[in-house]
Amino acid sequence: MSWLGTADRTRTGRAPSGAPGRRPTPGAGPDAQPGLLPGIPRQRGGPALAAQEIPDQEATTGQDGTPAGGRRGGRVRSWRFLPWRLLPTPAGTPFTFGYALLLVATSLIAEYGDPGLVSELLRGSSTDVAHLAQSPLMVLVASALWIAGGMTSAYAIGFLFVLTALERRLGGLRTAAVFFGGHVLATLATELPVAFSVAAGRLPETSLHRLDYGISFGVMTCIGALAGLLPAWLRWPLLAGVGYLAVTDLLAYADPMTDWGHLLSLTLGVAAWPLLRRWRTHRTRPAPLLADLRRPVLEGARTS
Repeated sequence: MSWLGTADRTRTGRAPSGAPGRRPTPGAGPDAQPGLLPGIPRQRGGPALAAQEIPDQEATTGQDGTPAGGRRGGRVRSWRFLPWRLLPTPAGTPFTFGYALLLVATSLIAEYGDPGLVSELLRGSSTDVAHLAQSPLMVLVASALWIAGGMTSAYAIGFLFVLTALERRLGGLRTAAVFFGGHVLATLATELPVAFSVAAGRLPETSLHRLDYGISFGVMTCIGALAGLLPAWLRWPLLAGVGYLAVTDLLAYADPMTDWGHLLSLTLGVAAWPLLRRWRTHRTRPAPLLADLRRPVLEGARTS
């Protein structure tokens, strides 16, 4: 057979005239796309072929763009139905897992350590105005190493579930940026007015040494951020419930400065929705095909 007959067979999927007995290539026929090679998936110009060869993206990936799970008996298992993925793991969520181990260690020290040593450590980690003026970077980091209320507090439980879900969608570095960004901004936004009020004579000087530590500002920021990445039927109930608790605590006026910080942290997470969605889109964007990477080079060589 001549090369001309081979090309004709490739385009139409039929054997050329004068070549009886040859069966057409499976998958090719009169409706085949011109210029496509039969049996080779993911070719340009062949959406129908690509739809047959490539599984649906939603069937093979979770909401965060990661593989949904292994195959068993020809069925794809989605991670959304695996309860243990709600908790941090060393491989899946290294930032949340490592940070949780650190918080467990400091909580055990606070629970069973010498009371005098624990009191000294907490005061040295406090983000009050006096410590922020002396060593701001050290206390901003150290204050996020303790859990106010211990490992059984609501913020400790929220830390595990919220940061795990956020890291599975954004990755470890971006989750850390959201957490510590909210922690730092909310701390400065609540402590700087105290400094100005003391300077103006509206608050006593003892307010400069107020004990302030914990992960609550970072957790509230992550809750607000996570809500923007969830479906609407989960997003709005989550925001309504957490917002109601924050406003209720503020109206109780037991610790107004901290309660204002919680509400502000939640607002910071909500304000970051456009940035977080761009991050998630960039993270879940499929890798370009090898043909797409080499096409500019081939086109340049063709025109030269």
